[in-house]
Amino acid sequence: MSVEYAGLDGWTPDALALPGQVRPVVAAPNPVLSRPGGEVDPTAEETVQLAADLIATMRVSPGCVGLAAPQVGVGAQVFAVDVTGHPKAVTVHGVFVLCNARVVEASRWKAGREGCMSVPDLTGDVKRASRLVVEGELPGSGASVRLVTDGFEARALQHEIDHCAGLLFLDRVAGAHAVYQRKVYL
Repeated sequence: MSVEYAGLDGWTPDALALPGQVRPVVAAPNPVLSRPGGEVDPTAEETVQLAADLIATMRVSPGCVGLAAPQVGVGAQVFAVDVTGHPKAVTVHGVFVLCNARVVEASRWKAGREGCMSVPDLTGDVKRASRLVVEGELPGSGASVRLVTDGFEARALQHEIDHCAGLLFLDRVAGAHAVYQRKVYL
């Protein structure tokens, strides 16, 4: 079966038609963070509610540019991203949520510093692709999307896809020499 992919086509959180509830963010070593999340039905009511909750939680978290379901204690392949206004962002698709996302193309690998709400006291240097193509599904409609991005937004997507696969940025650093105490708390 051939899948027709489109871009976000103006998708906004309003498409969810549900108010989001702020959920507590879990921290390492919570076991949900180290287990791969299951695939979801993007049209299911619980998936749509989870998507709305991820956006609501992200919006009340200063400096947060992405949040994945495992970070709110749910072992599912769903995440929200919004790099709007971030000084390192060049390509910006606005706020969006993807379900069952996977990287289909990755190139131009570069190291960069990352932090995480689930690892609040540390940052680390992680090598990631700075050009990325991701395919996934939109919550609510279940529409298949293909997102082409680069730079900081590409880094944020890979970070959240890793969460959905049971990985933290600490699993990607080159070694202890690339991990640092966080100096600024947002």
